[in-house]
Amino acid sequence: MSERRQAFPIFPAEKYGNMWQIAAWPMCTALGGMVCNTAAGFVPRNCVGYRVMTDGGQDGRAEKPLQIIVGIATTGRPGILAETLQHMATLQDQPDRVIVSIAHSNDADANQIGQLPFPFEIVTSPKGLCEQRNTVLAAVPSDAIVLFLDDDFLISDGFVSATRAVFEEEQDVVMATGTVLADGILGPGLTHRSGLVALAQADNRYAAVRTEVYNAYGCNMAIRMAPVQTHAIRFDQELPLYSWLEDVDFSRCLAAYGRVVKDSNMQGVHLGTKTGRSPGKRLGYSQVANPIYLIRKGTMSPSRALRLMGRNMVANLAKTVRPEPWVDRIGRVRGNFLAVSHLLTGRMSPKRILEL
Repeated sequence: MSERRQAFPIFPAEKYGNMWQIAAWPMCTALGGMVCNTAAGFVPRNCVGYRVMTDGGQDGRAEKPLQIIVGIATTGRPGILAETLQHMATLQDQPDRVIVSIAHSNDADANQIGQLPFPFEIVTSPKGLCEQRNTVLAAVPSDAIVLFLDDDFLISDGFVSATRAVFEEEQDVVMATGTVLADGILGPGLTHRSGLVALAQADNRYAAVRTEVYNAYGCNMAIRMAPVQTHAIRFDQELPLYSWLEDVDFSRCLAAYGRVVKDSNMQGVHLGTKTGRSPGKRLGYSQVANPIYLIRKGTMSPSRALRLMGRNMVANLAKTVRPEPWVDRIGRVRGNFLAVSHLLTGRMSPKRILEL
């Protein structure tokens, strides 16, 4: 297979020219940016400046089916976890193994979960999405695919096979995310029953359409373990608790070694259950602190991060007049402004949410 190198596509010089790089560099430096300048754009130093991509083909395909291991990090939602696992047990297309990472013994109830038709194990970890997902990574072999799912993500029948197909057919893909048919995170959340109704729309009878994306969506992301193990890539534990934007950070680190894609046949429903999530003030703080941290680290482009921060801060402030019942807008605004004040005084850190 031939090999080609492609620069990290944050600020393409062919579009903006060197003047954009010259103008943007002081801003990145002022934010503490751990970035380096190349002929094609800005590259995160800590995640390797160039990504190696192969052309793929029959020569590189595995001789046996890739093992698909589902990893679920969960805290304080044993009932939701049990419903998700019971749904998975009804599918004809099942994973080879499921690993659930918990922080406390009551995060998973064996009686609620019941008997499962696939190998299943529970591992214990310090509380926090990144810590718990890293515990799963440590339990997965390097020749497997780990499929991280939220504890309230329902996969369609065929999701596992579609995931396997991505990585067997395209050797340069290191990460894949699916098509979300309905996402309760955008509203009050979906019940398990309504999620199953939405899942009935799933149709993967057609050839998969795969498009390259900036990052995988954290509620469903499949990862090729070989580059993860070879390059010791882990979820950043500086992003505590709910670890907002951990999916962006991990995606961009792994993108140094291949492509990140969205697959049309990996279909599922994200219930977006509201229990067990970060309080408004903590999330509001993370909405500012985490993007700034990723800019400094070099895994999120300044333009994308600043756009995301601005959009969230404006939305929080505007909706305090008539806030949604399921969103603590006042708390988010307080968290936003506290993070800005900490940024201006040099005290901002994602871990400060542990003090709130």
